[in-house]
Amino acid sequence: MAIIKLTQELVSNGLTCPPGKGRTEYVDADLPGLYIAVSRSSSGIGTYQLRYKYNGITKHKKIGRTCDMTLAEARKKARELKAEIALGADPRGQEKAIKEVITLRDFFNDHYLPYVTPRKRSWKRDKELYNLRIDTKFGNKRLNQITRQQIQEFHSSLLEEGLAPATADHHLKFLKHAFNLATDWGLFRDKNPCSRIPLFRPDNRVEHYMNDEELARLLKILNTDSNRPVCRIALFLLSTGARLNEALKATWSHIDEENRTWRIPATNSKSKRIRSIPLNDTALEVLAELSTKGKHEFVFVNAETDARYTTVYKVWQRLRKEAGLPHLRLHDLRHQTASMLINSGYTLYTVQQILGHSDPSVTTRYAHLSTATLQEASNSASAKIKAALKAA
Repeated sequence: MAIIKLTQELVSNGLTCPPGKGRTEYVDADLPGLYIAVSRSSSGIGTYQLRYKYNGITKHKKIGRTCDMTLAEARKKARELKAEIALGADPRGQEKAIKEVITLRDFFNDHYLPYVTPRKRSWKRDKELYNLRIDTKFGNKRLNQITRQQIQEFHSSLLEEGLAPATADHHLKFLKHAFNLATDWGLFRDKNPCSRIPLFRPDNRVEHYMNDEELARLLKILNTDSNRPVCRIALFLLSTGARLNEALKATWSHIDEENRTWRIPATNSKSKRIRSIPLNDTALEVLAELSTKGKHEFVFVNAETDARYTTVYKVWQRLRKEAGLPHLRLHDLRHQTASMLINSGYTLYTVQQILGHSDPSVTTRYAHLSTATLQEASNSASAKIKAALKAA
């Protein structure tokens, strides 16, 4: 070991390991703790190291190879490390701690996916989000190497790729959930790097409401078109306010025609709760027209495949175009049901119960539809005032 004034000339051309030694050190006289380690097997090339003490123990932190960085760069990095050490940091200990934490890829495959698969209905969506973009960006990083800034930049970059704000938010929500689980399981001890990163939260609620003339056009098609099974499904959705997936998974064991109720099990409900939908006259008429009762488990069955319907999208596209409503989605029939209920004077609470919203705030999107009912109520007050003025 020699304490000398290190120069770039020495670093570039004078690093040698003395004969008979396997390793030597060139210690910098200008910056205490900085030295270059040179081994016999790599004569001419050395490694910048910083020797320091932490809690009375001498430790060594590798800075970089002499062929990859200059002496000036090494001294700058060494000073930064010494400043951190002076504040109580332990660079070598931090490096060891990082290596003990698993990568996001290992966490996802070995811990996250096995956990959510039996518990989360949208686990396939999580797997898709991870495999398409997240793995490439963060998969090989250890959990404590992923920073808030990196995630925020990734979140913003998704918009630049052309993804919708809501889709970009799904990526951030997934990562936040993943880090929360890692913390709960003791695999990650730092703060969640996704915290305090704001979602874009776009208002992408699209709702198409039909006026009386448009509704009449649609009903005419649904009552006369030759594809009766799909027309009945659409009429059933309009009559009950149910979601398409709930109707397609409906079984006769869940239908109580005598008590006019349809029980939707938690496995078929978006809220993951059992709920009941009252069956009105129109819904019962649809059920009466079906020939599947007593023959099939499911209510709506495709006669060609002898299996329940899983999609009706192509037929619905044709039906809505023939009705002159090319932008009307099947889900809009659910909104239409809410509109008809509210405009008939029923409260938002009643609509919430029929539509099965677990959160009342979701139902408030229909509040603006009650204008006609409110106007009628206001007019009744006006009539009372006028009557009282006449009597005065």
